[in-house]
Amino acid sequence: MFQYQQKVLFQHCDPAGIVFYPRYYEMLNACVETWFDTQLNYSFTYMHGAAGGGVPTVRHSADFHAPSRHGDDLGFGLRIIRVGKSSIDLVIKVTCAGQLRVHFETRLVFIHQDSGRSEPWPADLRQKLIHILGENT
Repeated sequence: MFQYQQKVLFQHCDPAGIVFYPRYYEMLNACVETWFDTQLNYSFTYMHGAAGGGVPTVRHSADFHAPSRHGDDLGFGLRIIRVGKSSIDLVIKVTCAGQLRVHFETRLVFIHQDSGRSEPWPADLRQKLIHILGENT
């Protein structure tokens, strides 16, 4: 399971001092982008630039279990639960000091930027995804 750390900053909070829920989605995207870069060696810079691709979210669910506050250190635990021809399903659990804060389930689809349509994962990237999926089971 890939681990990503994020400290809750002032910019993430509403006037009550808790994380404003849309900010979790920004943190989630940072986790996914870092995972692609560090675990798959397929950076968003390359993917969205020279490779002409992208991985938009096409399905998403979130369950919010407890509030997070300014200064909390959040851990994002990301794991693959399915690899398809052109998509992946991920589960990301956000915790703080062992307490579950948010549970995300999301599907990303590999697309070509010019057409905006899904296309199969590049072969080497798909093999990495399948390998990581096998480690998760």
